Amino acid sequence: MNEPRALAPFGRRTPTVAERRELGAYVVLAADDEAGPMPRAGQFNMRAAAELWGGREAAPPFLPRAFSVLRARERGGGAPSEQDGAQPLASRGPRLEFMLEAVGPGTARLAELGPGDGLHVTGPLGIGFPEPHDGRRALLLGGGVGTAPLAIWQDELLARGEPAPALLGFRDAAHAPGAELLQNARIATDDGSHGHHGLVTDLLAAELDEDDHVVVYACGPPPMLEAVRSLCGQRQVPTRLALESGMACGFGACFGCVVPLRAGGYLRLCVDGPVLDGELLAEVPAH
Repeated sequence: MNEPRALAPFGRRTPTVAERRELGAYVVLAADDEAGPMPRAGQFNMRAAAELWGGREAAPPFLPRAFSVLRARERGGGAPSEQDGAQPLASRGPRLEFMLEAVGPGTARLAELGPGDGLHVTGPLGIGFPEPHDGRRALLLGGGVGTAPLAIWQDELLARGEPAPALLGFRDAAHAPGAELLQNARIATDDGSHGHHGLVTDLLAAELDEDDHVVVYACGPPPMLEAVRSLCGQRQVPTRLALESGMACGFGACFGCVVPLRAGGYLRLCVDGPVLDGELLAEVPAH
């Protein structure tokens, strides 16, 4: 079984943006991280536009944002395979992609970046998705920008010949193009403008009715993850939830991303997650 964590090198790096593309309401940025390791699916990076750290007059120094890795590729190659994961990774310098939507000043600045711009990166951080177990197949479920870590995870699974269907929920047709990042995806939209009219958990319930010998890997907004945790808990279906939280540091110092556990105590999502077993949680906190 592969270790679901790649260790980050010390310090912050500043790779250059190599590509920018729009996908409906989303922006996908790619940068060649020459000094970084290949991340594992479900891990994240802390990222910020390099120019804002003193390069622009009167620009506020926005804190970095935590972004799941959307996709990581060898330069000029395809998706990483299981064999790749067993080899030394530190010097490969992957091309990293991440997905964002401009919803505030920090993400709006990142969305403005284009080829040649600098991008501060720290990571990869956190613990990613563990392997399916007990002969169960993987079922991927995402909401909005929570689609991102499912894409790299599907890459790994498909490279090994393991089926990895995806159920994806979006607000409307303007956001639904985010589903193009994955293969074999079924789509739900809140307003019915594309795919199933309703919640992505409607699709999940129907899928589990047909075959519940799965592990559900999910990422998205807290209300969606709580619905997934509750539904799968009732059916005794294991879940691996990539939780979202605001993070000031990303490496456990600030305790701003703690989540309470069913058995008592807390975990820090940045070092003990962001992927957690759903059964550990009494509920998904609304950060």
